[in-house]
Amino acid sequence: MSAPTLLTPRQAAEKLGISYPAVKHWILAGRIRTVKTPGGHHRVPIEALQEFLPVASAHPGAARISGRNQLLGSVEEVVVDGLLAKVVLAVGNQHVTAIITSDAIRELGLKPGDMAVALIKATEVMIGRP
Repeated sequence: MSAPTLLTPRQAAEKLGISYPAVKHWILAGRIRTVKTPGGHHRVPIEALQEFLPVASAHPGAARISGRNQLLGSVEEVVVDGLLAKVVLAVGNQHVTAIITSDAIRELGLKPGDMAVALIKATEVMIGRP
């Protein structure tokens, strides 16, 4: 039996398509399994990434999208009101709020604490100073 493939946190972030700081946060919070090298560095077994990989790679034939503005976060709030629902996603110390259909909430099975991705498509981006 061969030894499992181990990735650096930076390599794991690249495979998951998320930032290196996000992977480090997950490691320190115990969200993702690692092994430590004799020097005390974290290494991520490649199979530990499975639950975090996009749905498209887990389900052959599923649609993949071209959007790159994808923010991975944790669902903080779901409020269903008739045909619509409000979803609040915590991304780092910021919040992204989306209004989607209540059908989409049911199909995705979203509930507080779940990991989700906010896909942002905009033709304009404005920058301001507080």
